[in-house]
Amino acid sequence: MGFKEAVRTVLKEKYATFSGRASRSEFWWFQVFIYLVSFGWSFVVGFLSVGREPGQDLPPWVIVIGIVSTLITLGMFLPTISVAVRRFHDRNISGWWFLGLSVVTFVPIVGLLAPIAMLVIFILPGTKGPNKFGLDPLSPQSSAEVFA
Repeated sequence: MGFKEAVRTVLKEKYATFSGRASRSEFWWFQVFIYLVSFGWSFVVGFLSVGREPGQDLPPWVIVIGIVSTLITLGMFLPTISVAVRRFHDRNISGWWFLGLSVVTFVPIVGLLAPIAMLVIFILPGTKGPNKFGLDPLSPQSSAEVFA
């Protein structure tokens, strides 16, 4: 799965779908998309902020930027969580483990290990063939069923 297909799949077809499986390429290409959007938006905001004197009143476009930033963040929240849960499913791990590890990140000291555990799960290949969460997203049979 390429960049465009991964972004289209996550944002259009599986925006808030927490069932099924997501391949590594779908997950990682979507992460690249999220970082590109964040970097691009940060660049725009930084460019617009150049030359502003400290202590000056904020211009009205700052409010617009704040609203747009909030909308982008809220709009990307569900698909980011759903693709991560589907990635866990691809490893044959319940999505509740993602929630548990996310909560554990707020616990001092122990919380340092949770992101490492999640990263390892995201990096490892999915289980071959079907598992309890569905067909292998990389198998030809799963693609054929979509068009049946």
